[in-house]
Amino acid sequence: KLHHKMTKERPLILVTNDDGITAPGVRSLIRIMNKIGDVVVVAPDSPQSGMGHAITVNNVLYCNPITIDDGPQIEYNCSGTPADCVKMAINEILNRRPDICISGINHGSNSSINVIYSGTMSAAVEAGIEGVPAIGFSLLDFNYHADFKQAEDYVRDITLTALEQGIPEGIVLNVNIPKLKKDEIKGVKICRQANGVWREDFDKRRSPFGQEYYWLSGQFENHDKGEDTDIWALENGFISVVPVSLI
Repeated sequence: KLHHKMTKERPLILVTNDDGITAPGVRSLIRIMNKIGDVVVVAPDSPQSGMGHAITVNNVLYCNPITIDDGPQIEYNCSGTPADCVKMAINEILNRRPDICISGINHGSNSSINVIYSGTMSAAVEAGIEGVPAIGFSLLDFNYHADFKQAEDYVRDITLTALEQGIPEGIVLNVNIPKLKKDEIKGVKICRQANGVWREDFDKRRSPFGQEYYWLSGQFENHDKGEDTDIWALENGFISVVPVSLI
């Protein structure tokens, strides 16, 4: 069973992210989606990376119209998390259910276990829970000024394919794109999620006032040597597409 495919009308596309509404990744995504359908953006008003599927329950939420550029999209910035943004969009802002929710483009990888911590993917998962087909896109470049143009054609084509063919019910797509020039990308692979973990390291420091504090860091460990995983695909020049089950 598939979600409804798009009609002859332009599809309604909900765009969100976790890096904040002004992040270059989401601005690039908006430009791509404007060529495909009618775009409504509901995104955090500040960076929300690593928030996972957190929602706001002990504070108020603000969600206000905003104009950032001269594009045709309608935009709202929200004081909440990525999951809050999707809930707000579907239940309060949109006058009908979106045909698809696209989250990203994230600055950095959301492959393997990172999907659990990712605000980008949690927004897509929240859309899926609401019955909306959803995709999370990530580029393996943490640089704020990362070159998203190399991936634009792939983002467009994957989105169009999902709209035309549908996404299985109970599934959202986690798409990661290697940091390569467009002509260096070998193609797209449907993968499983690699079995990996983070080994945390807390950098303990002391403030000028004598208060101890910590910076979280760590190393990613890939325990999975399979050639059908997202990590393998990315390390070998492919875009990885992992179907994430909501069940």
